[in-house]
Amino acid sequence: MAAQQAVDTSSKKAEFRTFLFTTFILIPGFAVAFVGAYGLVVWLSQMVFGPPGPV
Repeated sequence: MAAQQAVDTSSKKAEFRTFLFTTFILIPGFAVAFVGAYGLVVWLSQMVFGPPGPV
């Protein structure tokens, strides 16, 4: 029974660390990468097609 409890505690710690990593590192990193990639696409398209506005 003690071995099962040790496995459960270890598993819960690993799950909590994974949750913290996903919440504070992975998702914000993806958000920054997405916004940066979108900005790059807009910037490159404006270099090719010109800035927005009346012709």
